[in-house]
Amino acid sequence: MIDIVKKAVLTGIGVASLTKDKIEDLAKELIVKGKMSEQEGEKLVQEMLSRAEESRETMKSQTESLVQSTIAKMQLARVEDIDLLKAEVLKLREEIVSLQKGGE
Repeated sequence: MIDIVKKAVLTGIGVASLTKDKIEDLAKELIVKGKMSEQEGEKLVQEMLSRAEESRETMKSQTESLVQSTIAKMQLARVEDIDLLKAEVLKLREEIVSLQKGGE
């Protein structure tokens, strides 16, 4: 019975969007209706919280990967690239000043 409930909940509601309160409310409702014992309810809550966290982490990783891929395709400069260019410009300015002083 608990497996059927888990599958139904995981299918019906996005796993990553489940909050602790929602999961606990669902378990309490099933316990009150006599569909599961308190022990099964606690186990359900822990398992679903764990799965929800795993799903959030997976989604976060996939989103970060997609963003990085999109940025790479757009050929946008990264902060590191800009910092390197700033350092190079500063070095060139110093060289120009040095050459101007030598020519005076």
